[in-house]
Amino acid sequence: MKAEHTHTAPPALYTPEQRRRRDATGWTMVQGILAPLQFLAFAISLVLVLRYIIAGENYGAATASILVKTGLLYAIMVTGALWEKEVFGRYLFAAPFYWEDVFSMLVLALHTLYVAGLMGGWFEPPVLMAIALAAYASYVINAGQFLRKFRLARVDGRVAA
Repeated sequence: MKAEHTHTAPPALYTPEQRRRRDATGWTMVQGILAPLQFLAFAISLVLVLRYIIAGENYGAATASILVKTGLLYAIMVTGALWEKEVFGRYLFAAPFYWEDVFSMLVLALHTLYVAGLMGGWFEPPVLMAIALAAYASYVINAGQFLRKFRLARVDGRVAA
């Protein structure tokens, strides 16, 4: 006798009520604007940081770009927590975004270490740039996590419709 294998689909990312709240809140639009802005700041900053590491040029521009990128990260994290509260009823670590939020804490920690190290004079420029690169690597992974969830939400939305 052959055993039957059944494949169950993963649970939907949003309940119908959560989807309604997601679509109704202005924080969804804010996130949709901040995310590509942060990515643009990241791309420009990465070029400036690598230019400094490779050629030793424009430390000030690289530093300013990291601070802009970090400011956008803080903005997206705060508004993202507000979005999560409106949609899921908690500021962070809602079940559908738990691991993305966990990894976001690493991203925040590395960016904050850079800012604290810069402001406190704790590290020389090469160490600060290495911290920035580690922060950027973690950001790329985290952005990938969120893009995956964005795609899942689109698929869920088509199924729900």
